Amino acid sequence: MDDSQLIIACKKQDRNAQKVLYERYAPVMMTVCLRYSKEEETARDLLHDGFIRAFTQIGSFRGKGSFEGWLRRIFVNLALENYRKEKQKNRFLEEYSLLKSADLEVPDDDPLDIGDIPREEVLEMIRELPPGYRTVFNLFIFEEMSHREIAEMLGIHEAASRSQFFRAKSLLQKKISAILHNCSSRYNEQR
Repeated sequence: MDDSQLIIACKKQDRNAQKVLYERYAPVMMTVCLRYSKEEETARDLLHDGFIRAFTQIGSFRGKGSFEGWLRRIFVNLALENYRKEKQKNRFLEEYSLLKSADLEVPDDDPLDIGDIPREEVLEMIRELPPGYRTVFNLFIFEEMSHREIAEMLGIHEAASRSQFFRAKSLLQKKISAILHNCSSRYNEQR
C-alpha cells in the first residue's frame, strides 16, 4: 500500500492501516522526538502521543504537501507543548536567569561543524542540552525557523532565542572539539 491508500484507510479508522503507517513513520518521528527530549522515555511518550494525535487529526490532511511533513509538524508541535509544560512546571529554574543577561554578544548563526562524528553521538549531545537550549537549537537548525518565529512560538524575546541558540551551539562545539581532539590524539598515538 502506498501512503495515499494508507491515509484513506486510516481516515476510516482501519487499525491495520494505522499499524502499517505507524511502522513506516515511527523511526523518523522517533528521531524528531529524541531531538526534543532529554530522556528516551519522554521521547517514547511523545511518539505515542504524536501518533494518537495524528490518527485523530488525519481527516484534516488534504494531500497538499507531503504527509511526512504534515506528520512532522504534529510531532514538533507536541514536543513544543511538552517543553512549555515542563518550562512552566520548573519555573524556568536557572535557564530563565541566563536569559536575563542583556550584554551577551551573539555571533552569526552559522551551523556547527560536526566533522565525522556519528549521527547518534551528535543526537545524544543535542539531547543532553538544557531544555531551552535544545528546543531553540532544534527549531533553528532542524525546523529552519527564524529567531523571530521561535520567539513568537515560545513566548520569549527574539534576543533570548538568539542567546539560547548561541549557548547551545557553544556547548555543542565544546563537546565536538573534545571528541575530535580525542580522536586525533588516539590516531597520533597509533602512528
